[in-house]
Amino acid sequence: MRWSAIAAPLLAGALCLIGAVPAGAQEFPKGPVKIIIPFPPGGPTDTVGRLIGQKLQEAWGQPVLIDYKPGAGTVIGVDFVAKSPPDGQTFGMVNSSLAVNPYLRKTMPYQVKDLAMVTQLVILQQAIVARPDAPFNNLAELIAYAKKNPGKLTYGTPGAGSTTHLGAELLKREAGFDMLHSPYKGSAAAHTELMGGRIDIVVDPFLSVIPYVKAGRMKMIATLGDKRVPGYDYPIAAETVPGFAVEGLLGFVAPAGTPKPVVAKIQADTAKVLAVPETRQRIADLGMEVVTTRPEQFEALIQSEMKRWSRVISEAKIEAE
Repeated sequence: MRWSAIAAPLLAGALCLIGAVPAGAQEFPKGPVKIIIPFPPGGPTDTVGRLIGQKLQEAWGQPVLIDYKPGAGTVIGVDFVAKSPPDGQTFGMVNSSLAVNPYLRKTMPYQVKDLAMVTQLVILQQAIVARPDAPFNNLAELIAYAKKNPGKLTYGTPGAGSTTHLGAELLKREAGFDMLHSPYKGSAAAHTELMGGRIDIVVDPFLSVIPYVKAGRMKMIATLGDKRVPGYDYPIAAETVPGFAVEGLLGFVAPAGTPKPVVAKIQADTAKVLAVPETRQRIADLGMEVVTTRPEQFEALIQSEMKRWSRVISEAKIEAE
């Protein structure tokens, strides 16, 4: 389920609650707050985290520190959050891996129930791109070509078990065609292989490929969200495969047991930050769409995504690298 359809009413509701600080949250934060980012410094996701952190620091009058704990497909950073004191002074960013890792990895140091969902922050659009000389120009032509040439097409992703990999596998199943997966360690390597003519397609976040598309070094085949990317006129996969939509996400989580009034304050203040037009535009410029949700809405989304991806991972026999 995509939450942008209800983003406006949720945001309006959040703003109405900004002035009503829940009982038990009046003293939060009591000192420096730490936001754990389970990715390396740099890149759009880090930019989002630092932007929100800076604005929350201004709102709270307390230092908000960004602490990077990358590795193991976000597991290291999220595990740190799960094991932190449940007082709201430490919370962290998660992406779609939160719903994927429990089924992708044989062992996990935490469970999703060890976390309190705070809010979804943004949607990250994904895209299918091809070499400029590929013998297809849209998704319908790609599917037809793949069916006529079984085993010939190769697609790259930033890694096995990534949301882009899972999205491509789901698309293959729903559209009834096949292509060979070639995982790489990050987007840059996949881009190099595509532009070098060694693979045919790349499935990657929209924001990562759009500079190459604009430069004519890649050809946009389709984006994978349930509506066209604002400001662009590229077709979505659902125009060819009805009902298909896959999107990435970023959100905030806290340790399980964090008092609900504190979780509510973090969510409400984050919603206020993301409602500022300048902030929303900066995030849009990164190729993302702001979507703030209440904790129960974010929890429902994660549970839905876990159910969806567990089936894809099982059927495709996907394992973490």
